[in-house]
Amino acid sequence: MTDTPTPKKTLSIKPRPPSDTTAPGKSGRGQAPAKKSGARAHQQARNAAEQKKKAPVTERVITSKDTARATRHRGATETEIFSIFAPCPRGLEDVLTAELQGLGFSGVTKGRAGCHFEGNWRAIQEANLHSRLATRILVQLAHRPVKTEADIMALAFDTEWERWIGPEMTLRVDTSAIHSPMKSLQYCNLVAKDGICDRIRSREGARPSIDTVRPDARVHLFLSDTTATLYLDTSGESLFKRGWRFDKGEAPIRENLAAGLLALAGWQPETPLLDPFCGSGTILIEAAWMALNIPPGINRPFGFERLRHHHMSAWQDIRKEATAAIKKEPPAPLFGSDLSPAAIEAARSNMQRAGLAQETIAFSVANACSVTAPVPKGMILTNPPYGERLTAEEPWMSQWAAQLKQSFTGWSVFVISDDTGLPGHLRLKPRLRTPVFNGALDCRLYAFEMVADSYRSK
Repeated sequence: MTDTPTPKKTLSIKPRPPSDTTAPGKSGRGQAPAKKSGARAHQQARNAAEQKKKAPVTERVITSKDTARATRHRGATETEIFSIFAPCPRGLEDVLTAELQGLGFSGVTKGRAGCHFEGNWRAIQEANLHSRLATRILVQLAHRPVKTEADIMALAFDTEWERWIGPEMTLRVDTSAIHSPMKSLQYCNLVAKDGICDRIRSREGARPSIDTVRPDARVHLFLSDTTATLYLDTSGESLFKRGWRFDKGEAPIRENLAAGLLALAGWQPETPLLDPFCGSGTILIEAAWMALNIPPGINRPFGFERLRHHHMSAWQDIRKEATAAIKKEPPAPLFGSDLSPAAIEAARSNMQRAGLAQETIAFSVANACSVTAPVPKGMILTNPPYGERLTAEEPWMSQWAAQLKQSFTGWSVFVISDDTGLPGHLRLKPRLRTPVFNGALDCRLYAFEMVADSYRSK
């Protein structure tokens, strides 16, 4: 058996190779090629090699399948501009618009419960990292008029999901609607999911699995009265999940709402801040991160990191730039108090997980009705007990109001509550009341100026 390779090698180098270097298909299979001189053979080989180089290039340029394949494998380019939607709690649209404009994004327009803007893939990553008010960053991939569920299926199938999602990944689809004539949103969700999976299977031979708990990719279908829009969720978990709040108070507000209240109140890091009903410290920790220029997403993962063609090195460069801009200490003091020792313990634990020094926020156990102003002027922003936790007859409201009038002259006071009778209970006339939703609760952010004999109810 050791002798068999020798004749095979001998046959493979006989005059057959020159015929392979000529134009293929010209000689019959049973015909032996004519022998040619060495110079002529070399020339024909060079000509054939040039033809082979040119043919594939020409085919790739004109073939749509090859073009689609190239697009799929390149991912997003620096010059590709996407339409983006950033949802937020209702009532924060104006301040979210200002935030996105301040971050340098273009085409920012206010929408219903969110804002639209434009940007490349880097802008999408930066929005996830830096927005304190947005709930998610959704990239629009498809939009068209629809009349039936079959139209939704066709829209989902026609979208180039293979650029972002592969059969090796898991998928979740969510559907929401406003004034949609579709009879069942659950069925619309199903056909959209099937359209996405069928598209990927038609391109790659298999379909992704469904995971509603921790999917690799999330898609949002939004239906209006006449149209359907498909968004790729680049955030993953909601952006209000900063990664530091494990201990929660009795009625916590979400982190992006806390940041939104600070924005609505016009708070600046140079202004001392007090929360006399601080609970687990959400408002004050958000204020500290704002004052220190800590990006809200610096300690958490994002959905775009699991998508195809994620450029880890470029993303790490963005994070390094943001980390380098973090400040060492806030320019003004922050104070928090609560009647509950357990709440203050939770607040301190959250502050530690948020990476803040112990002296960043002065937390203490105290009754709001006896807390005095720690500095001559500043701002109170607080989320006192309300709704199911409060009855108007409780005496603490009048006691707290008396303490505000006596000890906080020169301070601005902002209180969020769903109780429309709150100003009357406090016997203070608000200079401003801003509608805002705390989850499903329709609330108002009341603004009071603690100036002697001003804004008092008669």
